[in-house]
Amino acid sequence: MNNSISQSFKDHPINNLNHIVPLDFQTVLKLPQSHTWRSTRTSLSPDYPPVNPCTKQPVPIIDLTNPHVTKLIRDACENWGMFQVTNHGIPLSLMKEVEGQTRRLFALPSKQKLLAVRSPDGLTGYGLPRISTFFVKMMWSEGFSIMGSPLDHATQLWPHDHAKFCDVMEKYQKEMKVVAERLMGLMLTSLDLEVAQEDLKWLKPKSPQALLQLNSYPICPDPDRTMGLAPHTDSSLLTLLYQSNTNGLQILKDDSIGWVPVDPVNGALVVNVGDLMHIVSNGRFKSALHRAVVNKTRHRISIAYFYGPPREVKISPLMKLIDYDHPPVYRAVTWKEYLDAKAVHFNRALEMIKI
Repeated sequence: MNNSISQSFKDHPINNLNHIVPLDFQTVLKLPQSHTWRSTRTSLSPDYPPVNPCTKQPVPIIDLTNPHVTKLIRDACENWGMFQVTNHGIPLSLMKEVEGQTRRLFALPSKQKLLAVRSPDGLTGYGLPRISTFFVKMMWSEGFSIMGSPLDHATQLWPHDHAKFCDVMEKYQKEMKVVAERLMGLMLTSLDLEVAQEDLKWLKPKSPQALLQLNSYPICPDPDRTMGLAPHTDSSLLTLLYQSNTNGLQILKDDSIGWVPVDPVNGALVVNVGDLMHIVSNGRFKSALHRAVVNKTRHRISIAYFYGPPREVKISPLMKLIDYDHPPVYRAVTWKEYLDAKAVHFNRALEMIKI
């Protein structure tokens, strides 16, 4: 386990979920009250506008070999906070292997999955969504977190047949780190920045600050009355998401457009601008508010790679973006300090660190 990032999350209320036993989704025939949200899918969150499946503004899809890639990325970061990328260099065969191993894990009996449950002071293993403590109702999903080698938990799940799972997850994380660092460079370049190398030394830390999150959204008997993952922003610099060929991810574009489905594109990765990148860009890049819904006929899988800075590094608006007309919007914070704010204020954390 990566001790620095583990300490960043350790003891936060958002992680103390281990006293709650996840639902055995494979045996449930009727939506329980514990997972029944107040309204239907179109108004599941009363504070937000309804889903708009017919928007003429789909989430941008960007080919990383496009000669205008930096401009396309800047437009997407400023106007959406989310985009999909193709030609990113990760073999489709590896992505399918990761999906297959993820399905293998979540197909295990509930009692077996609980053998690898996250410990009270840990970050990795099986458990509920980390944002669960902020909501009265439970979400129709389950997860499994990995940092580096998943060997310890994998041997609990498959005492004699864990090698393939570990190999695939470790290889995927290495590939994702390369793509995440490439995208960070493109995002900064898109701001027309000539940033000193000293300012960017935290981009390539000796110990990668990343977490791989496997998510399962099982078939649901009453999908219009529950939620797979409630609206939230990511705390990372950026998040790379691979989603199976099943709709469920949605982004809140703005009040006039509402929730927009992020349709799966074969072989593409969804890129979320995280809260820390919002800070680094001095608010120019939007931190994307997104959620996941479920359905009655298909089991959706997603694999998220959260990429962030070393624990001790202060993150603040880049000096190249600051001038008389553009004063700094946010004070400097470490990832740990920001997570402290997020654990208390949740989606209002950015407001809490404004200057």
